[in-house]
Amino acid sequence: MLWAEGALSVTLTPREAPDLLEPGPAETPVWETLTLTGLFLTEVNTSEVAARLAERGLLCTSAHLENRVWEREWLRYFRPMRFGEQLWVCPTGFEVDSEGAAVVRLDPGLAFGTGTHPTTALCLEWLDAHLTPNARVIDFGCGSGVLGIAAALLGAAHVLCVDNDPQALDATRANAARNSVD
Repeated sequence: MLWAEGALSVTLTPREAPDLLEPGPAETPVWETLTLTGLFLTEVNTSEVAARLAERGLLCTSAHLENRVWEREWLRYFRPMRFGEQLWVCPTGFEVDSEGAAVVRLDPGLAFGTGTHPTTALCLEWLDAHLTPNARVIDFGCGSGVLGIAAALLGAAHVLCVDNDPQALDATRANAARNSVD
């Protein structure tokens, strides 16, 4: 219904349920109640949209959301994170004070990969604990380059970063230069 009303995006959030990033094999989660959020252009009268949806029995509210640089907004919550004994991922504008630390200085731009996703976090922890000196590493689907850069900072002799997204390759190159591992 929100798409039919002209929404640019629609988000379904379970209420009173834990966050679920990805269901397990053969699982189909069903939630009792959901919050649906639709984002519309400023020109759309969202009060009228809410009224039409309320006629269908849905509890609706409408609010104006100030325009921001949404691609960067989530970075407000990105802080230095430690993975294993010596590896840190540190966003631009922060410092890590840990003797002997390998610090990946990172600005993901529009690319994926900060270490917050569980799979990336596990890979970073594995690199910290098991990467052998002079290893050769491929970061396939490199996104921001966080895994490849971490490998280089931890002593890998050769790192190849691959992605099919030009924004990811731009972010990886910029982050590699930021970390002096071009």
